[in-house]
Amino acid sequence: MNKPYHRPIRKTKPEPIKKNSPDNNTEQIEQSNDDLIYGRHSVLAALSNEHQLNRIWVISRLRHDPRFHGLLVQAKENGAVIDEVDDLRLSHITHGANHQGIAAQICPYSYLELMDLVEKAKNISDSPVLVILDGITDPQNLGSIIRTTEAMGAQGLIIPQRRAVGITSTVMKVAAGALERLPVARVVNLSRALEELKKEGFWLYGTSAGKNQYLQDIDFKGAVGLVIGSEGEGLSLLTERSCDQLVSIPQSGKTPSLNASIATAVALYEVYRQRRTGKLFLGENH
Repeated sequence: MNKPYHRPIRKTKPEPIKKNSPDNNTEQIEQSNDDLIYGRHSVLAALSNEHQLNRIWVISRLRHDPRFHGLLVQAKENGAVIDEVDDLRLSHITHGANHQGIAAQICPYSYLELMDLVEKAKNISDSPVLVILDGITDPQNLGSIIRTTEAMGAQGLIIPQRRAVGITSTVMKVAAGALERLPVARVVNLSRALEELKKEGFWLYGTSAGKNQYLQDIDFKGAVGLVIGSEGEGLSLLTERSCDQLVSIPQSGKTPSLNASIATAVALYEVYRQRRTGKLFLGENH
């Protein structure tokens, strides 16, 4: 007698239960958004200047530190989520960076309009200095330029929207708090922005390698715009044509050009030196 046929039962694995705990929500935020600043100096500068922050991760010891406690309370009142975590958790959030016990998730940077920046610069100084960048793509370079620009007392920075890096968390970290004191405008058309600056009385000096007048031979009086080119290409032809004068940094070695952030520092220091000392030339026998 034949036995009746029974279709084998296929066993299926149960689907894992998805947990919706606060820790998992935090994990999703960390994985989907890398706009982090970390380190005591950078976060303290952001807190002190009431920069809008989404979330702050801090170790217990630092949360109750007098330098941070009041500012963290204020940040929470302004809408930031404060998470008290341990060092291991912070290392995970910052991907092993030197977090120094605190990290924060920043809101998108708020740029000024060009004419608002110009007005603000003129209200600060009768002879304002603005730095204009042409095609800087490295966030480390941009952060260094911002830090130097603020340290040398310039009134603002202008960057193009296209083919250039904007203000990111990496830029903020490298700038080490300088962005809280230095306004930045981002323009769609750099050439048009340069023409607007001319109309507002700024004399535009473009830094360029070649047989141009040396930096120390220029009398940086009045409203000054220093135009700095990208690391590899330098100033674009259109930007060069928009400048009132091209200047070069004298070099004795065989290296053909300087890093953009170094060139910015040298140029700004010459402007600062002239205005501080009242002397045009570095030496008596020039």
